[in-house]
Amino acid sequence: MAGPPSPLTTHVLNTAMGVPGSNMALSLFREGPSNATWSLITTRTTNDDGRCPGLLTKEMFLPGVYKMRFETSQYWESLGETCFYPYVE
Repeated sequence: MAGPPSPLTTHVLNTAMGVPGSNMALSLFREGPSNATWSLITTRTTNDDGRCPGLLTKEMFLPGVYKMRFETSQYWESLGETCFYPYVE
């Protein structure tokens, strides 16, 4: 049984192969009050459907600016491919 839905979601798609972007590492950050720093909230890996369920709980979802960093280089290397961007934010 799945837990409560996350207020923040993502869905990674590998459009080159027409499949979900499964097993891609990602990090979620929240901008600090000074707007000059980013705090790491969590690191996760996408599931077989390219999603990351339960990424953030309702209690953890505070007003602010968030960013995700997707480790695209690791993903493509795991498929025996190379990529232009080592990560995407």
